[in-house]
This record gives sequence, structure tokens and C-alpha cells, in this order.
Amino acid sequence: QVQLVESGGGLAQAGGSQRLSCAASGSTFSSYTMAWFRQAPGQEREFVSAISGSGISTLSADFAKGRFIISRDNAKNTAYLQMNSLKPEDTAVYFCAGALRPYLVHGDGAQSVASYDSWGQGTQVTVSS
Repeated sequence: QVQLVESGGGLAQAGGSQRLSCAASGSTFSSYTMAWFRQAPGQEREFVSAISGSGISTLSADFAKGRFIISRDNAKNTAYLQMNSLKPEDTAVYFCAGALRPYLVHGDGAQSVASYDSWGQGTQVTVSS
């Protein structure tokens, strides 16, 4: 497993942007599919986006398409989530997750919490209207 640490959350205004970062420990980062999930109060954790180990392939939830961009820099062992056109309903704790399956985005399960065995502690994103 890799150790994951998120950063970059905080308060944003509706229509604004924010970039989250997820720093990973270990030397096998490129072997991991990385993903972002979010969880609002009283809600289940939901899938946002995932990116393959190479960074070539991505998968996003419908609400994220056109607004959120997932990326990674394997040289820096870091994954990112660029969030644009933020809405109040994007308010949640955002979690970074990793799965030791570099091609997970091409198969079933990439959107499932159960597919990921490494998790960060989460970072709060609050969008005000």
C-alpha cells in the first residue's frame, strides 16, 4: 500500500476553481490507479474521477465531466484534481485513493470504493454561493 496525503482544500466561491493534490509515498506509484472520491455530510462516499497508472486513461462521474480534471505526475508521486466552475453541491470531504491495478479504469470496479486499498485522510472543500 502507499501512504496518501491530500492537500489543497478550503473555502471557494461558486464559479471558482480549486486544485487538490495527493502526495504518495513509495516507489511504485505508477503501478497504482489513482482516484478521487467525495463524501458530503450524511451521504455515501461517491466516485469523482480515476486515472490509470500511466496517466493516459481517465474516467469521471457525470457531474465531474467538463468541470473537473484528474491528472498525475509520476515523477513527483502526486495526483491532482483540478476543479472548475465549482457549485455549492460540490461541498464535501474529498478523498484520494489508490489501487494496485494500473489499468483499473478500463474494467469494472473503478468507481467502487471497495476497489481501492489505500486512502488519504481527506480534505474539506466548501463552496459558498
